[in-house]
Amino acid sequence: MPNHSYKPRADSLRRGWTTGACAAAATKAACSALKTGQFPDPVQINLPRGHKPAFSLAFQEISLTKAKCWSSAAIIKDSGDDPDITNGAVITATVAAGEPGSGITLKAGKGVGTVTRHGLPVAIGEPAINPGPRAYILDAVGEIFPYQSDLAITLSISDGHQLATHTLNPRLGIQGGLSILGTTGVLVPFSCSAWIDSIQRGIDVARAADIKHLVANTGRTSEQAVKSIYSLADEALIDMGDFAGGTLKYLRRYPVPYLTIAGGMAKITKLAQGFMDLHSRRGQADTQQLAAIAAQLGASTGCQERIAAANTIAEAFSCALAEGLPIGDTVAEAARKRAAEILRSDQIRLEVLIFDRNQELIGRAPF
Repeated sequence: MPNHSYKPRADSLRRGWTTGACAAAATKAACSALKTGQFPDPVQINLPRGHKPAFSLAFQEISLTKAKCWSSAAIIKDSGDDPDITNGAVITATVAAGEPGSGITLKAGKGVGTVTRHGLPVAIGEPAINPGPRAYILDAVGEIFPYQSDLAITLSISDGHQLATHTLNPRLGIQGGLSILGTTGVLVPFSCSAWIDSIQRGIDVARAADIKHLVANTGRTSEQAVKSIYSLADEALIDMGDFAGGTLKYLRRYPVPYLTIAGGMAKITKLAQGFMDLHSRRGQADTQQLAAIAAQLGASTGCQERIAAANTIAEAFSCALAEGLPIGDTVAEAARKRAAEILRSDQIRLEVLIFDRNQELIGRAPF
């Protein structure tokens, strides 16, 4: 997954290639060697939107004996300037003759996950290769062999099993490794497309499992805190991070009966103030607005001044709470109204919870 630390604008940074693009290149190289006995190096592939990148091979091996007829090629993934956890991973394709009549089959090798739950765009039991990369991997094969060929293609990712533990794959029901992703094959730095895709797939899996109540949390602290209030399956817990707007818009299209938004003081305050991207790079919550809320709640002049001048939202909340003001509930209600404006749905009952750093509930706008 990409992290969310501040970086320069994406258009000033070097783009990279997705796991799907690397898998397609490795597959084409292995197919070419199986047919001709020679590996193209570099190997060029065709991607959606007209991109035609060329990749150097990191590894090649071939056996053309009658008993063992196969070839393998590998590409080292270059994520460009995107902080993707798979940067530097070795993506290998091994191509061999398939069973007669089997057609072209894709298999999960070491480090590539297998789908085990409904709701994902890939059937249960299939390797976790999303439809986009699956299509251009097969197109790469089609440049070498006829589409009716019987070929078994096994894709592997070095350390994929361990890397997958740092993603949402286990929660989504993808077991054994990483997914092969990338609709266009191009990795745009800091687009956070992988995170947004994980949010959407998490919602899809929950809906397929007929889960009625989802929790969209902004981070690990709020996720752990909400578990003390609700006993929910892990599939019901959606790590939306900073992407409140993207999460709400997807739920507007694919609603669930109950939605809880859970987060810390700063992020929920930003949501209440109209931010849909809750990251600090998009701006800071306005302490002047918090001071105005405190005034409406009856705060003393000194308290209002301290809130307006606070260095952090936590400090501002502390000033209000010291005077017994229900600022958490007020901010939570404002955040709920903002979220409801995005959802635009009377099918979803909505609540907002605010937690402090100690996982204590300090604000609630209930269902």
